[in-house]
Amino acid sequence: MPPISILVFDIFGTVVDWHGSIVREVQAVYPQVDADAFARAWRERYQPAMQRVRSGEIGWTRLDELHRGMLEDILPRFGLEHLDEAERAHLNRVWHRLNPWADSVAGLARLKSRFTICSLSNGNIGLLTNMAKRGGLPWDCVLSAEVFHAYKPDPRVYLGAAGVFDVSPAEVMMVAAHQDDLAAARDCGLATAYIERPMEFGAAHIKDVSPDPANTYHARDLLDLANQLGC
Repeated sequence: MPPISILVFDIFGTVVDWHGSIVREVQAVYPQVDADAFARAWRERYQPAMQRVRSGEIGWTRLDELHRGMLEDILPRFGLEHLDEAERAHLNRVWHRLNPWADSVAGLARLKSRFTICSLSNGNIGLLTNMAKRGGLPWDCVLSAEVFHAYKPDPRVYLGAAGVFDVSPAEVMMVAAHQDDLAAARDCGLATAYIERPMEFGAAHIKDVSPDPANTYHARDLLDLANQLGC
């Protein structure tokens, strides 16, 4: 097998804390809202929205626009239907302002010392770039489903990442906190590393982070992955 030279990363839940970030911002601006339920309700619409694109029901649509549609769906449920356009637009861009997990910046910096590190997210390029700038995420390259006009787990995303760097899929490792993402990457010939994020959905909804022996690596966090990879 050729050596791994490229690490590509899922972002939401793996590198950044989407739930905690949204909860903190909603609590600060709309204290009357159940922020935990709001964050989870928004995220629950994530896969169904992308499936409309995958199935061809709608044409290619960036995640920013899909997020806005999801937001419009849930505002009445949480008593926020009165928000004006500026308030809705600002709230939708909370996805650009997600905070990294505590280990992410240092872990990525160590991994970057040995590997090319790159986002590989369903988030659009502007969203990922703004998030990286704000959070200090030291990517060598920002790749997004937007580049390939396909949402994970479409093989075009994983194989496209290998193609961008002109390497074989076996030289790329997908790093994610989601076993379905990693399974799809493995099906395309990529190596895989699972990152435990038990708090992805908040302290009240602890996630199962049991190892899957099909993965190449299993790590507590990105610092642990750096240790395992000798960075």
